[in-house]
Amino acid sequence: MQMAQALGPNPKTTLYVDKFFVGGLEENVTEAILHAAFIPFGDIKDVTTPLDQSTQKHRGFGFVTYLEKEDATAAMDNMHNAELYGRVLTVNYAQPIRIKGGEQGWASQPLWADADTWFERQQQEAEIQRLQAEQLASARAAEEEQRKKAMQEKAGETEETEAEDPMAKAEAELNGNS
Repeated sequence: MQMAQALGPNPKTTLYVDKFFVGGLEENVTEAILHAAFIPFGDIKDVTTPLDQSTQKHRGFGFVTYLEKEDATAAMDNMHNAELYGRVLTVNYAQPIRIKGGEQGWASQPLWADADTWFERQQQEAEIQRLQAEQLASARAAEEEQRKKAMQEKAGETEETEAEDPMAKAEAELNGNS
């Protein structure tokens, strides 16, 4: 619970001291020592060093939360690559805990947090597909209607041409009687 409080609502005021990049905190460093090392830069809200469940010792990193962002920035500028108990520290802004899940793969929320938006998106996609199918059917029906009209007009023109041209009618009769 302390680690969640250290991350707090504003992760930009929490510094993360991590052993993975430079060896991190020496195992004898306590929260009190970490507090003493970072207090010269401003008022500290919280200091935590998460414990390894099997050894009950800290895991080589800690969180320092300042009350002011400017103090956190000053601490980062001054303590990054500084030495504490013979180890070089890496000091970076803390990142929120990320867990597997969410729409983007790794996310800050559980997988089921996206259930409502997923269902909404599925409904929207189904509605879009239905509208596209309706448009396609309407376009096909309009094309078919145009084709029928064109054929009727063509058939009507042929009958009109034969009825209007008396010469063509006479020729047709002569050719038919011969």
